Amino acid sequence: MELYAQVLNYAIPFFVVLIGIEYWVGRQRGVTPYMAFDTISSLSSGLTNTIKDVLGLTIVIVSYTWLYDHIALFTFANTWWFYIIAFIGLDFAGYWSHRLEHQINILWNRHIIHHSSEEFNLACALRQPISTVFALFFFLLIPTALMGVPPEVIAIVAPLHLFAQFWYHTQLIGKMGWLETWLVTPSHHRVHHAINQEYLDKNFSQVFIVWDRWFGTFQQELADVPAVYGVKRAVKTWNPFLINIQHLWLIITDTWRASRWIDKLRVWVMPTGWRPQDVANNYPVDYVEHAIDQVKYQTRSSPIKVAWSWTQFIITLLLTGYLFNTIADHTFGELLIYALFLMLTIFSYTSVMDQSMIAIPAEVLKIGVTIYVLVTIGDWFGIDSYLPYGSGIVIGYVLLSLVVTLSLLMQKDNTLTPLTRGV
Repeated sequence: MELYAQVLNYAIPFFVVLIGIEYWVGRQRGVTPYMAFDTISSLSSGLTNTIKDVLGLTIVIVSYTWLYDHIALFTFANTWWFYIIAFIGLDFAGYWSHRLEHQINILWNRHIIHHSSEEFNLACALRQPISTVFALFFFLLIPTALMGVPPEVIAIVAPLHLFAQFWYHTQLIGKMGWLETWLVTPSHHRVHHAINQEYLDKNFSQVFIVWDRWFGTFQQELADVPAVYGVKRAVKTWNPFLINIQHLWLIITDTWRASRWIDKLRVWVMPTGWRPQDVANNYPVDYVEHAIDQVKYQTRSSPIKVAWSWTQFIITLLLTGYLFNTIADHTFGELLIYALFLMLTIFSYTSVMDQSMIAIPAEVLKIGVTIYVLVTIGDWFGIDSYLPYGSGIVIGYVLLSLVVTLSLLMQKDNTLTPLTRGV
């Protein structure tokens, strides 16, 4: 837990700098693949996933260590080629887990948030789920366990493999010559994120594009078919928590409404998007049939709301950094309370971006959590030891947050102007 948090202390600033560079280069070229609320939503989604992962809030059905201990056919000294085997093994497993998430209805709920942005940029790479409560794909690492790749090697290589998937989420890099044959490039991944019929459910590979070429899911980016990004059933919210449960909620309601028992079961495991015919007829949902018909989600906003949303994100990022740097000082119960505070903050300000009144109870709960922490711990998670009057600053922040949230939500739509591109 502590080691992963320390790694993220370096990784998060690195990602933010690269996003800033992409935005600046895009502006220089006259390309603006960023929109303020979409960007904040992407970055906030990344924070929720990071907090969940740091705290280990995932149930592992079968751990890799268990596999290694029980099925490894060979035992070797730790050598450099183990790392190569581990990287290739993780990439092979990543291809199949990614493909299954796209092709099985319930598994799509784990992945939809990554595709939910209707922009394509480095920020959307950080749209990662908090709905992955169970680690389901352990069986895909059976080959590396059989070959005797030690768990400590997997633990080192896995974050590197994950970070290697960040850079190709961009529209600013064209085709890359001979690298297109072997590696996943921005061109390949633009295809993967597109909802054009020609591109749908293609290019699942994570680092080596050879898996798609070998298993029949490869599609070249076509010059005469510009990619349209997003999902066929638009999420129509900036709130990452709502995005995480939308598809699951549709499956649950379809299960309840289906008249045939076989359909109540099938809806969970059928191809993504499948619905019982009677439910689809009686309860239709909006979706984009043709990519050219897509209307991007926007909410009307004022410059003040944009500025406040960025301020809230930056404050949340700083508080998350404090959590990661003091994680060893707190009990697991205290860490869960801290995480709840951060999640309520993100839920609130992304709801404000949606102009949704559901932000108000989130703000009230946030104040309640703050009072509970001050009463039980004595200050705000030991912050007074690092920052004079730190607890007082936190109290002032949560009260100001409630006041500003109420003010922004009370603004009438006809006093606002459409949100423009740019961050």
